[in-house]
Amino acid sequence: MRTIWMKRTLGIAALVALAAGAVWFAWPRPTAVDLATLTKGPMQVTIDDEAKTRVRHVYTVSAPISGDVLRISPPLHLGDQVTKDETVVAVMQPTLPSFHDARTHEELRSALAAADAAVSLAAAEMRRIEAALAFSRTELVRAEALARTEAISLKVLDGAKFDVETNEAALASAKAQLEVRRNERDSVAARLGEQSGAAPEPDRACCIQLRAPVTGSVLKIVQESEGVVQAGASLIEIGDPLDLEIVADLLSTDAVRIKQGAPVWIDNWGGPPLQGRVSRVDPAGFTKVSALGIEEQRVHTTIDFTDPPANWSALGHDYRVTVHVTIWKAEGVLTVPVGALFRQGDDWAVFTLRDGRARTATIKVGQRNNRTAEVLSGLAAGDRVVLHPSDRVSDGMTIAERDVR
Repeated sequence: MRTIWMKRTLGIAALVALAAGAVWFAWPRPTAVDLATLTKGPMQVTIDDEAKTRVRHVYTVSAPISGDVLRISPPLHLGDQVTKDETVVAVMQPTLPSFHDARTHEELRSALAAADAAVSLAAAEMRRIEAALAFSRTELVRAEALARTEAISLKVLDGAKFDVETNEAALASAKAQLEVRRNERDSVAARLGEQSGAAPEPDRACCIQLRAPVTGSVLKIVQESEGVVQAGASLIEIGDPLDLEIVADLLSTDAVRIKQGAPVWIDNWGGPPLQGRVSRVDPAGFTKVSALGIEEQRVHTTIDFTDPPANWSALGHDYRVTVHVTIWKAEGVLTVPVGALFRQGDDWAVFTLRDGRARTATIKVGQRNNRTAEVLSGLAAGDRVVLHPSDRVSDGMTIAERDVR
């Protein structure tokens, strides 16, 4: 009898244990979530974007004429110091003549032969006039002798003088004509000799030396090798690397919110954060195509360093930095992480922890930045909100803080 009773007791106990286990497994467990506690403190809203440094005043040395740029000795390198009106930054000389085709060559040979003939003709004409002048001078001497004895009239004497003067003028004209023909011949000969193949030895006395327009450092060498350049071509850029500023191309919708003198902090340049301020926002924008192929209206925003040069002297021309322009700042602001916000209709809402359950709270948000948002109403300091709520979280469900250990 006792054995039967014990077996029944054990059976009932086993059934109770199984029922309790089933209830325990079926009982809903709290959903694990990440929670954040709201506090009051300082908050600022910034416009963040990539920018680059640049020397405030860059001087570009350009070719004043078309010519051949030579290598200077010793050669200049990036970062070399130059002195105003002393350091030679470029040397130019005239270019070598260009080639011409076979037809032009034959035409020039014929033109040279014609020019030689014209020179010979002008020389013969000059010799003829010289002979006529010599004869007229002899006739004048004879006429003067006869006139003294009144053997001839004064009209004949005047005619002899006229012939001498006329022949003298004709001789001067013939000499000038001969000089013209010789110069024309030399011009054709020079054009014909352009294809001689041998490059003439450069005359250093004829070269143009371009000197540094300002004292500073070489920032960029545009024309590194010897070569032919056109007038106005850029050769070298010079500037003071310690006279730096930052230029950020900001969206026009952001630029309108920036005021001159706004504080800026600069990072992601390879050193500790730096301080600066906005010195100018350009009044005109420009179109820039983003990496995704979207046309954007951008505005040049210039930023000056407020830290001493010793803090940013490692920066150079066209270095990349990240700027954070402050457009709003306040103290004692109640903030909520933006990761806790979600839309409920046209309003912002969050899930708060109330008695172990998630409760939906509609809030009014003011200023926002990348990390936090200003809470104007709907929450209080010390409230705990759910961060990054998933679709598993709903109003009234049991939640518990996730164990991050």
